[in-house]
Amino acid sequence: MEAAGKEEISVEDEAVDKNIFKDCSKIAFYRRQKQQLSTKSTYQALLDSATKGKDSTNFQILNEATKVPLLAEVYGIEGNIFRLKINEETPLKPRYEVPDVVTSKPRTVRLISSSGDAGSLVLADGKGDLKCRITANPFKVDLVSEEEVVMSINSLGHLYFEHLQVPLKKRATKENKEDTSVDASQENQEDLGLWEEKFGKFVDVKVNGPASIGLDFSLHGFEHLYGIPQHAESHQLKNTGDGDAYRLYNLDVYGYKIHDKMGIYGSVPYLLAHKPGRTLGIFWLNASETLVEINTEPAVKYTVTQMGPVAAKQKVRSRTDVHWMSESGIIDVFLLTGPTPSDVFKQYSYLT
Repeated sequence: MEAAGKEEISVEDEAVDKNIFKDCSKIAFYRRQKQQLSTKSTYQALLDSATKGKDSTNFQILNEATKVPLLAEVYGIEGNIFRLKINEETPLKPRYEVPDVVTSKPRTVRLISSSGDAGSLVLADGKGDLKCRITANPFKVDLVSEEEVVMSINSLGHLYFEHLQVPLKKRATKENKEDTSVDASQENQEDLGLWEEKFGKFVDVKVNGPASIGLDFSLHGFEHLYGIPQHAESHQLKNTGDGDAYRLYNLDVYGYKIHDKMGIYGSVPYLLAHKPGRTLGIFWLNASETLVEINTEPAVKYTVTQMGPVAAKQKVRSRTDVHWMSESGIIDVFLLTGPTPSDVFKQYSYLT
C-alpha cells in the first residue's frame, strides 16, 4: 500500500477550541477590577476600632468612596502562619465561606499588639521574630521577619470588595429622573456584568449584584514563583499581561495545548515563592472562579560614575507582585512564612 494514499492527521485538529472557555476579556469581574486600578486606593484601616478577641485581633476598614465598613481579622496560627480575613461588617446576607478545606480549626497563638509609628499597629508572635505591621492610611499590611519586610499586602492599593445590594426588583421606584438615569446606564451595567452576565447561551443572574473581591501581595526579593495549578505551563510561573492571567476554575479540557496559561482541570489557590534563604506560601481560601496576575521586577544595579569625592552605587531589590481576584466569597488568606521549603510544606499540610 502506498503511503501517499493515507490521510494525514494533525494533532492540532483535536486541540481544544479556546472560544468555548472564558478568557479574561469575557470575565466581568476582571474588567471591573482592572477598571479600578487607575484610581487611588480608597481604603483606610480604623485602628482606633481595634479589639482583641479570643483568637484574633479585629479592626474596621472603611471604603472612603462607598462608606461601607469592612471587618478585618488577623490570626496568629501555630507553626509560623498568619491568617487575614476581610468581610463585610454587616452583610445583607452571609457571604460564602469555604467550609471543607481546612481540616480542623487551626490552633491559634496569642499575638502581642503594640503601637508602631504614627498611624500603625504591630502584632507580633510570642518569640518576636515575626511581626505583622498594619498601616492605617492607606491600608497596608507588612509581614516582617527578623526586621526585614518580606511581604506587603495592599501596597499597590488593589484591595477590592463589592458589597451585597438589595435586589433591583425590591427597590422602590422613586422619581422619573432617577429611572431615566438607570436606563441611560443600562448599557454600561450590562458591559460590566453588574446584575446579569451572559456567556454564549448561559445567563448568570446576580440577585444581590456583583460580589467580587481582590487583593495584591508584593513579595520582596523574590523572582521565582510556583503553584496555583492546574495548567500546562512551565513549572516556574511566568509574568502575565493584560488578558493573560492564570485562571483557577474546575474544568474538563480535552486536547489542551502545552505552554499555555489556560486552566485545564482542578484549581488549587496555593502559591509558593522562593529565594535563597527564604520560602513563602500564600493560600487563598476561595472556591469561586479566581484569576491571578503576576508581575516580577528583577533586581537592578545602578552604578553612577564618580562625581566629586564620592562614587554613588545603588542596588534595587527584585520584587514580585501577585494580584488575586475572585468572583465571590470573602478574603480569607493564609500567609505561610516558612522559612524553609520543608517548613512551608508542613504548614500547608497542617492546614489542609
